[in-house]
Amino acid sequence: MLVRVLSLIPIVVCLAAAGNADEIRFERDIRPLLSDRCFSCHGNDSQQRRAGLRLDTYSGATAARSESRAAIIPGNPTESELIRRITSPDPALRMPPVEMGKSLGREEIRKLTSWIQEGARYEIHWAFQPPQAERPPRVENRDWPRGAIDHFVLARLEKEGLTPAPTADPKALLRRLSFDLIGLPPTRDELASFQHDWVRHPEAAWSAAIDRLLSSPRLGEKWARWWLDLAHYADTDGYTIDYDRPHAWRWRDWVIDAFNQNQPFDQFTLEQIAGDLIPGATTGQLIATGFFRQTLSNREGGANLEEFRVQKIVDRTATYGATWLGLTLECAQCHDHKFDPITQREYYELYAFFNNADEININAPLPGEQDRFDRAIVVYRRQWAELVAPVQPDLNALMRKWEQMMRSAEREPGVDYKRDRALELLGILWGAGQGEGQLEGIRITRIPGAQRTQRQEERLLTYFLARGELGLEREFDKLNLLELKKQIDALDKTLPPISRPQTLQAAMFPRQTHIGRRGDFRSPGEPVTPGTPQFLHPLSSSGLPVTRLDLAQWTISEQNPLVARVLVNRIWQELFGRGLVATPEDFGSQGGPPTHPKLLDWLAVEFVRSGWNLKHLLRTLVNSATYRQSSNMTAEHVQRDPDNILLSRSTRQRMPAELIRDAALAASGILDSRLGGPSVRPPQPTGVTEEGSYNAKWQTSTGSDRYRRGIYTWIQRVTPYAQFATFDLPNPNRSCSRRDQSNTPLQALTLLNDPVFVEVSRALAGRIIRETHEWDHSEKLRYVYQVCLARDPTQTELAHLSKFVNQRTAIHASRGGSLSQQKPLQRIEPAEFLAWVDLAAVMLNLDEFITIE
Repeated sequence: MLVRVLSLIPIVVCLAAAGNADEIRFERDIRPLLSDRCFSCHGNDSQQRRAGLRLDTYSGATAARSESRAAIIPGNPTESELIRRITSPDPALRMPPVEMGKSLGREEIRKLTSWIQEGARYEIHWAFQPPQAERPPRVENRDWPRGAIDHFVLARLEKEGLTPAPTADPKALLRRLSFDLIGLPPTRDELASFQHDWVRHPEAAWSAAIDRLLSSPRLGEKWARWWLDLAHYADTDGYTIDYDRPHAWRWRDWVIDAFNQNQPFDQFTLEQIAGDLIPGATTGQLIATGFFRQTLSNREGGANLEEFRVQKIVDRTATYGATWLGLTLECAQCHDHKFDPITQREYYELYAFFNNADEININAPLPGEQDRFDRAIVVYRRQWAELVAPVQPDLNALMRKWEQMMRSAEREPGVDYKRDRALELLGILWGAGQGEGQLEGIRITRIPGAQRTQRQEERLLTYFLARGELGLEREFDKLNLLELKKQIDALDKTLPPISRPQTLQAAMFPRQTHIGRRGDFRSPGEPVTPGTPQFLHPLSSSGLPVTRLDLAQWTISEQNPLVARVLVNRIWQELFGRGLVATPEDFGSQGGPPTHPKLLDWLAVEFVRSGWNLKHLLRTLVNSATYRQSSNMTAEHVQRDPDNILLSRSTRQRMPAELIRDAALAASGILDSRLGGPSVRPPQPTGVTEEGSYNAKWQTSTGSDRYRRGIYTWIQRVTPYAQFATFDLPNPNRSCSRRDQSNTPLQALTLLNDPVFVEVSRALAGRIIRETHEWDHSEKLRYVYQVCLARDPTQTELAHLSKFVNQRTAIHASRGGSLSQQKPLQRIEPAEFLAWVDLAAVMLNLDEFITIE
């Protein structure tokens, strides 16, 4: 064996010599390799580390070892145990182990060898270093760049011997810009005006279009969607029963308004993480914490209250990490993170911030609600007192006994099954169907009676009369509380509703957080206090205890190397189809490296310098020549930059589900443009929701609510809106940083046969007839193309579609009997109208219609 190993040494030396010609960079060449092949066994996780060897740090990799040579001896690859093991012909010695299926290739061995030969210099992971805004590089083509972005992009293209694509056709550009900024197509008037201005002064026309769209209230509706994906927003609880959350939309509207008002992203962050802790917090700042109320609530019988409470905290911690840090914090729940320098203790220190927050719904009345409620509550309380008065002393005593039972069941579970079951029901059913905090009822029972609000007492009595009999059956019979329950239920119905959005508030009864041994909440380990990962900047606090407000301020600190990078990368992804970092949820060692690292850093620094101004960032991106490129691909593009990683052109993108619906409604002229408001249920095939959920019913909205924008569609967790699911709506049960882009036959069938698209086709045909009734076929077809595709048809397209309309008119005319059910239309025969319906269906089914060029 020794002879066989020694025989490899000349090869290793040769590889090292060959590597001297190329610069080996740890961050680019070595860390990704070690992370993929070695860190799972020889990384940060001390509990899972094999052979006591650590390769993610210089000290660990070069440490002397009693049983063998150091894994890495800087400057001496032939003596380094790492090289010996990765080149060993003996499967029992070779690393990585054969069973992992991750053997190293010759080029990878060369890189490792050269790196060790050059001194094995380690570097801090690029994402954990503060971003530095370097001066944009010089380029040969000085006419193409319109700003710093283009210099960075063009420098890379010139290095690769590529040239950028020409500027896109102005009509395609306006359509792209309109969908990207407000999620709607340009109108015919906007298109005509832009084309006219473009001919005279392209730059002025482009700048004016950007200004108009950035100031539109439709911008918030478009840009809220990706943020809702991160929070995994939905209008229901989840799990089998999937109760409604009728006021969840209040947080969605807060997000829309924040984008429209161009709220600085640092304040946007502060209010969502800790709006309740801001001194003098407004109702809007309390509603902002609804970001963390998008967790699932299990209201099924037998659910362990603490287990599912813990699952919510785990979800919030992971969502925080993915959203703001771009890190997979959840990987450290059971043990130290295998790839990134996050210990299990540090995970639970972050977890502790959310562990001491309660789910509380607040009164946040909509216009007119408070006055109606205030008038009604006076009568309500007078009648309530009259109903309760005959049994008041005995009822109060019985309620205090029940409350003591609940507190005893919390402290000492397992003593009395009825008592335990009663507590379980209180946790499961409190506020069911109203989206209330699951444990809010239990929280109220822990508040001394003298400190409760009158409304808390009234709500507790309503629950007690409905569910408090378990374990107190004899007392209930004695007081005849069944009759009182009926009377109180009837009285409760006289109270006008008042909006109660979901919020997160500091725990009234603080909890001690413990490390979960192997991630199990039932096996508490050492206690921890709130804190942040040590490898990042220090957490500063104005006092003790440390709170979520401290976490929020730590998050948006200019010392934080991650947040600005993560944010600008996601905005870039929205506009260009792919982030500069292709793994927006993971900026750690396992994530993808940035394709243009200096550009990413420049954008991050510029974003913070602008005052965390999102509209400034959007303007900077869409004003670039990079954004304005054509999406047409040349043979050279296909061969040398097939995935457009080098940004040698614009990337065609299929629209997300909501925008496809919006585009169809806008084209047909029936889009309801009201801003904000409760979620709606558009038409969908019968039984879709009911088949998947035990409790849910899909009551299709009526009137103009059927035609609201996609952002306002009710999201049922168990069975999301079918049309959106077909077009890759993300799983609403977990945070999503990037949507899938599939291409399936079911999508084409949906565009033809879904109830919405059938209705939209008829509406579009009606619009064509109303607005072009005196025009000939060619003019009508130009109109359709401008409305649907923001361009004019070619002569070939005109010929084909004119022939299609004539053929369909003749076919429908031959079916005269079936036309009697059509509504009479002025100036047109039913057969011709149906032909235009068919044409509308064809246009809405085009790939070009659902694609941003």
